[in-house]
Amino acid sequence: MAFQLKTAASPPNGRIPEICTCEGEDVPPPLVWSGAPAGTKNFASIVDDPDAPGGTFCHWAIFDIGPTVTSVGDEIPMGAHEAVNDFGRMGYGGPCPPPGHLHHHRFRLMARDVARLNIPPHAKCQGVQRLVESHKLAESTLVGTYAR
Repeated sequence: MAFQLKTAASPPNGRIPEICTCEGEDVPPPLVWSGAPAGTKNFASIVDDPDAPGGTFCHWAIFDIGPTVTSVGDEIPMGAHEAVNDFGRMGYGGPCPPPGHLHHHRFRLMARDVARLNIPPHAKCQGVQRLVESHKLAESTLVGTYAR
């Protein structure tokens, strides 16, 4: 089975529900995965917007997700950690593009071959992303769109 990331919140390439955005309750969509490769010791997820006017904008980084975990949402799994997003807040910050512009938001999940990342508390999302890329066994990506 291939490494797959899914959400019940919207279809692939579909509109991200308002509840998951700055215009709603700003809660992350529930992410569910399966088919992790052999040797997976850790998962990390990065949510970003490559269409942002100032360059790729990081909405969420969650890392040190245990190897037996198969989902994340508004409850963070025990032992997992979140980074400071590009809004300057810890945790998830939903899509909030400038009015009139359709943005594509990537929900990326990486299976990793190390048990933990050595990341200090309150690390920034972009720094976490660089570290998450190391020791990556596999990656699965979903894209959702949003416009205001």
